[in-house]
Amino acid sequence: MKIIFLGTGSSAGTPAIACHCPVCCSADPRNHRLRASILVQDGGTNLLVDTGPDLRQQMLRAGVQVLSAVLYTHFHADHINGVDDLRAFNFAQKIVIPCHADERTAIELETRFRYCFLPPDITWAKPSLAMHRIASPQTFGGVEVTPIPVLHGQLPILGYRFNDVAYLTDLKTIPDSSLMLLQGLKVLILDCLHYAEHPTHLNVEEALYWARRIDAERTIFTHMTHDVDYATLAAELPETVIPAYDGMVVDL
Repeated sequence: MKIIFLGTGSSAGTPAIACHCPVCCSADPRNHRLRASILVQDGGTNLLVDTGPDLRQQMLRAGVQVLSAVLYTHFHADHINGVDDLRAFNFAQKIVIPCHADERTAIELETRFRYCFLPPDITWAKPSLAMHRIASPQTFGGVEVTPIPVLHGQLPILGYRFNDVAYLTDLKTIPDSSLMLLQGLKVLILDCLHYAEHPTHLNVEEALYWARRIDAERTIFTHMTHDVDYATLAAELPETVIPAYDGMVVDL
């Protein structure tokens, strides 16, 4: 199984518009962050997590040719507003693409993007999606996917476990019941917005706390703002914890 980091940035991305801070002006490509998303590959199975506004650029950069399914963490704009670019896969594959989300996110997508869930156009000229509610483990090819409930501030959303890898973005706390689902991980991919306290995201200190509690073999931080310089953060972290960067690939 392979994890491709399509984007590792927050809702604004990095560089941020109209910002001239050192990170936004950095020549280090690891400081150039599209909106957060990953692709899980296993054999012929391609699972996309979220469809942010940079989806087209991410798919072209990663050379993605087909999608098996889309898994949504929640309904905020930086995680769903690239949904129209899924139509390229409808056209290429000539199939309705299955999408999976919790009840609240499913309703939001079906309401905001109603046209995507209508019967397919004969020319596949619009997104053609089928929404499924996910509340228990499901298997896609050789990948067992387990939804992991977490709290994004006060908003219940989903992270996902893919075999021995967990992806938890946009969170502030993890319920005890979800911690039970995160035992024995090889890789934990974890929200780490920036250094300062935030009401709905983990900062560096909090992310390190959860990394210690979950105790995966490796922890990778993602969803970072332009307040985080890659090299600076990497030098501060324990040996088993690293920041992610766009295009990073983890083979398992």
